[in-house]
Amino acid sequence: MYQIDYVPFQVLTKPIELSRVIHLIEDPLTLLKELADIFKILNLVAEKSKDHPEYTSHLCIIFLFRLPFLKEKTSDEVNYAQSVKESISQLGFLMRVPDAEVRNQICHSIISFYRSETPKHSVGGLHATSPGYRVQLLEQSGLAETLVLSMALLEHQHAVKLQVLHTLQILSSSSDVNCSLMLKAQGAQQVCFHMNEPDPSGQILFRSSEIIWNLLERGSKEEVITQLSNLDCIITQLAEVFSLLNAVRHYDLQLRNDLLVIITLIAEYSKSPLIERFLGKQLILYITFPELKSHNPLVRNLKLSYNNEDFEMKTLLLNLVVVMSKDLSALQLFKEGRVVLALLHLVKPTAALPPGQSGPGSWTSVQQEALQLQALATLATLAPLMVEDYMTCQGNTSLLLLLEWCTEQDSYFGQGHSFHGTGGRGSKKAQMRYCVRLLRSMTSLGNKAINQDLFDQGAISQLLGIIMQMDGTPEEEDVFTLEIMVDIQLILSALCENNQHRKELFGAEGVKMAVHFLKMSPEKFNSGLGHNKLILSTVDCVWSCIVGCYTTEDMFLEKEGAFLLLDLLNVCFFFFFNKPPLIKLDELCDNPKTMSHVMAWKGPNSVTTPALLLQLWRQEEAEMGVRRDPYGRIADPKKPILCYYQEDDDALVSLSADRPSASIMDVSENLRSKIYSVFCKLGFESLSGLSTEDYITLSIVTRYLDFKVGEVWDEITRELSQEEVRPVTPDKEALGAIAKLTEDTARRVIAEQSSMLEEQEKEDANEEKHMYTEISSYWKQQELTAQSWENFVAKTSNYKILKETKQRQENSINMSRPKPKHGEAIFHPTQIPGLQTTTFCGRVLTVESTPAKLTGGPLANTELALERVPIHGGALSKPPPVTQDPEYFKIVSVK
Repeated sequence: MYQIDYVPFQVLTKPIELSRVIHLIEDPLTLLKELADIFKILNLVAEKSKDHPEYTSHLCIIFLFRLPFLKEKTSDEVNYAQSVKESISQLGFLMRVPDAEVRNQICHSIISFYRSETPKHSVGGLHATSPGYRVQLLEQSGLAETLVLSMALLEHQHAVKLQVLHTLQILSSSSDVNCSLMLKAQGAQQVCFHMNEPDPSGQILFRSSEIIWNLLERGSKEEVITQLSNLDCIITQLAEVFSLLNAVRHYDLQLRNDLLVIITLIAEYSKSPLIERFLGKQLILYITFPELKSHNPLVRNLKLSYNNEDFEMKTLLLNLVVVMSKDLSALQLFKEGRVVLALLHLVKPTAALPPGQSGPGSWTSVQQEALQLQALATLATLAPLMVEDYMTCQGNTSLLLLLEWCTEQDSYFGQGHSFHGTGGRGSKKAQMRYCVRLLRSMTSLGNKAINQDLFDQGAISQLLGIIMQMDGTPEEEDVFTLEIMVDIQLILSALCENNQHRKELFGAEGVKMAVHFLKMSPEKFNSGLGHNKLILSTVDCVWSCIVGCYTTEDMFLEKEGAFLLLDLLNVCFFFFFNKPPLIKLDELCDNPKTMSHVMAWKGPNSVTTPALLLQLWRQEEAEMGVRRDPYGRIADPKKPILCYYQEDDDALVSLSADRPSASIMDVSENLRSKIYSVFCKLGFESLSGLSTEDYITLSIVTRYLDFKVGEVWDEITRELSQEEVRPVTPDKEALGAIAKLTEDTARRVIAEQSSMLEEQEKEDANEEKHMYTEISSYWKQQELTAQSWENFVAKTSNYKILKETKQRQENSINMSRPKPKHGEAIFHPTQIPGLQTTTFCGRVLTVESTPAKLTGGPLANTELALERVPIHGGALSKPPPVTQDPEYFKIVSVK
């Protein structure tokens, strides 16, 4: 049989096999190689149906796509992949057929791709395609994009629209590729436009919200928000939220909360028109409900069930406040809606209730705790932006009362279940944490009215009592406790900074607190709990609350505060956060009483303050890349203190006059200027505990200001050269003279440093020689000792040697006896009973005789003592009485 197709001027005849067509339609199995033929038939029938609607009923073979795809060979999946992909794509294009049944069949076929089960056994030698094969090719076919575009054809087919949304929900939940294709066709916006259509079943709103959720999770979040930021989309969603606020069904309440999340995501988009429309005011009405009463019709009859869904809605609304506050135009809406007042109502202390229980028409204790903490966190963001409203609502008073409640002992038991309640179970620590954080945010603004109000209400003494009470509790330190302590110290610093009267009221209690934390063990700095932040906030507290007021400074010095700062500076040398302690020490040195403490301090290994500062100087220059030779001397006299990043001419940037250059910024960015400032107060001479290396460094420190001035002028010269500006002759000569003076100064310093090294080398040589002499003397003494022992052994073992020794001893004795005097000489006796003294030039001989009654004879033993006496002008003077050293005595026998 033949089918005849008519074309102009030609008649074509094609054989057609009706048996094959019947086989394709009746066969319950679909081979991969047959898909192309099936879609040829479907497209022909679809084209005929435009003019002949009766052909539409023959499109029923679409149901074949609900059956498993079969293959004869394993390679069929690869060989026919392109054909299958094009066939699936054509399936989407068949949505152009206006028949509702055909469109439903297409949706069911697509859904079957994700739900059909693969046959476990082969059928007639044929095997099912591998799992995921159809899904993978569906993603590559672009079918998801086609379905989104087809929604424009479904205006009057409500049931089909539901089916298409169901299909898009499945596609978007299973694949990132499908989500990208849907967004390419403006899927988020198209789905949003249909959300508010009349639907008794409520399925459209549910399916639409699920699709948007899937697009947010699996697709590009920025693209989704951009599409949803369309004004019509926002109005549609919010209208649905408002219609569901009085809902009763659990399903509707959950849907309401889901839409609130979507609204929050839209509000994060900076170009969102949410604030510009009346919808922003309506949202604020719900945000402040039920804390503030209103006669607005939207909330007049609104009632909350205080169930979990209502609690979730309240938390979402509080989160929406934080998101909307990023747009400054929303602040006026917050002001008109009294949002700050509503939040302060939420943070008020409440009576303790058993967990899970609530009063009539109110939140449970767990819910109330979570809302209280979230309100505090929200105020920490919003209150600094709305200072006037904060002060009008007496925010400081509310927070100080909350702090007082946090320190009271009562039956309140924090649950700690919420995100903000972490670490606060069984106590009020979570409330104190967020309350103190809020106070820190407000005081850090530097607003005089806020700080004065806190001071007038006794915040300083209250905060000091809290921090000392927390430190004195036996509980283990945790990250939340340390965070509270750090925030309290920052609040105290903000309150007392640049105010003498408040520093005086900081007083002994505050000084005691600061000294206590300065004594913290350095081993805790790396604990990971925040002790490093606590020690830095303590140092900042010393500078803001103590330094600058002689009363508190004297108390601080009496408690060895200067020693503690130096100890911390020495420890921070190894922890690399030594800048804050050094800055505070420099400020404290303005007090004359500090100098004695600083000079008296000695650290480990007897290191002194000057030595420590010079060590810090060398460390700072090493980090900055300043060029020095191996001995620490200046390596380049033209660049005595220049950093490595300042040497590169390519990095030199010409700046305007109101912006500091690199040389000026260097003064504030490193420690050298602070070290130089401290030495200016300590002096550059008569410094103890310095080595030669220290003196070499000190010679550079002494000339730091001269070198810095020369560096600035050199930078000016290089900037002029870079801009091709030639200074006038006098200025050029002045710049040259300054450069030469700086270089000459550096060369003189190098000469001094070389001289110091030479002296050190000589001293080292002398010490080495002295050490060698000591070693030589030691071994000589050892030799004499050994020889003496040998002689002694020889005398005891050899009688002949003993006789010779005795003879030499007798001869020595005879030689030492006085010889008889000449007969004609006159002898003047000078002996005094019991004592005989003879004076010679420069020496005094004292002979002290032993009484005869003790010796039993006329002979006496005498002790001869020789002493040196001073000689003045050639005359002898009597020496002062001194204690006789036994080393200078010799005992001899006088006959």
